[in-house]
Amino acid sequence: MIFITNTISLNDHEIETSAIRAQGAGGQNVNKVSSAIHLRFDIKASSLSDAHKQRLLESKDSRINKEGVLIIKAQQFRTQERNKVDALKRLRQFIVKATYVSKTRRPTKPSRNAQRKRVDKKTQRGRTKSLRGKVDF
Repeated sequence: MIFITNTISLNDHEIETSAIRAQGAGGQNVNKVSSAIHLRFDIKASSLSDAHKQRLLESKDSRINKEGVLIIKAQQFRTQERNKVDALKRLRQFIVKATYVSKTRRPTKPSRNAQRKRVDKKTQRGRTKSLRGKVDF
C-alpha cells in the first residue's frame, strides 16, 4: 500500500516499475548496470475516485500519454533503490498537486477609512508636487 495523503492511497499492483539503463555520462557503470527506474501508473485503471482521475487526466503534463498512463523516469541516483524511492516520491507529489483544490476567492473591498486615507495621501502628494514649480519673485 502506498499512502499519498490521509485520504488517498494506492495498491502496489497499480504501479508498474521496471529497471532500465540510465542515459548520459557515467562511464562503464552506466553501460553495465540497469539503475534507472521506469514507473508506469495507469490513471484510468487506478483505484482513485473519478473526480481525482479526471483532474489528473486534465492536467497538461507531458508525462501522461494518450492512453492515460503516467510515465516517470528516475535516473538521478546511482542505485536502483534510491531511484525507485525518487520515482515514488515524484508520483506522490504529482497526485497531491493535481488533487489539491484551492479555496475560492471571495472578492473584498477596502474599508471606507482605508479609501479616505488613500485619497488624503494623494491630495497631500499633489500639494507637495505643486510646490516644486517655478518660483516668481
